[in-house]
Amino acid sequence: MKKLRGTVVPLITPLTQDDQVDVASLERLVEHCIAGGLQGLYPCGTTGEMMYLTVAERKLTAETVVRRTRGRVPVFIQTGAWNLADTLALSRHAAEIGADGIGVVTPVFYKLSDRGLLDFYQTVAGAVPADFPVYLYSIPQNAVNDITAALAGRIAATCPNVVGIKYSYPDMTRLQQLMLIRQGQFSVLAGPDQLFEVVFAAGGDGVVSGNAQCIPEHYAGLWQALQQQDYARATQLQRRTNRLNDLMCAVNNIAAYKVILQAEGVIATTKMRRPMENLRPEQEQELLQQLQAEHYRQVTL
Repeated sequence: MKKLRGTVVPLITPLTQDDQVDVASLERLVEHCIAGGLQGLYPCGTTGEMMYLTVAERKLTAETVVRRTRGRVPVFIQTGAWNLADTLALSRHAAEIGADGIGVVTPVFYKLSDRGLLDFYQTVAGAVPADFPVYLYSIPQNAVNDITAALAGRIAATCPNVVGIKYSYPDMTRLQQLMLIRQGQFSVLAGPDQLFEVVFAAGGDGVVSGNAQCIPEHYAGLWQALQQQDYARATQLQRRTNRLNDLMCAVNNIAAYKVILQAEGVIATTKMRRPMENLRPEQEQELLQQLQAEHYRQVTL
């Protein structure tokens, strides 16, 4: 079954001024990421404002990305939703439209036991074809629920199509524990961008990076250096991306991505899905000025 490697991009969801999914901008964003040398696309995730989109909007977004990508890079749809019924509907839809797989965030808001989380993932994995890849997705700082290495191992043992995990908390010990599942064959992707180099060096498969859609050439270069085991170059590029990411994440990072992508002509508006907030005009100006001062499209200085 297909797995993800390298830099996987959790795409923003472009919106029109009247608050509809902007299909034309989304198609340009897909082309922008592929042309930038990134290795995979991950729509409808946290960066895509997933919980504030309707099921119909999420299906439209998934269909647009799969159609526009045309198999050039893997597309895994994030299908975790507010309830199990919507999660199952979105997961089946992803398989039906030809996505390469899905990622599924833990249930959110209410604290569940490991038994409840195991049942949830067994239900989702069993609702899609047996050869359709599923990634677990843990972001405990947002979702309340976490996936321990022991729980991930139990899920993997009972769900053959669960091929890996996106772990979005900066815990290197946990990430290394996850790498031991299935005798080291369990795919582990880091959520924190700062851990890209060290996770790969330790045996992981890559990073899921929202920042990468704004500075794709940096992540393409970092991935190339890692593939070549040129760790001196990789460290240089990791530190460069860290500096730029600090600027993008100093305020609302998703809103910042939209400001940057609009300034570059990739998307039409900076609109966020309420109650998500846009940057104030002075924040937008400061962000773009800081990035320009850093010569942010220049990979090395």
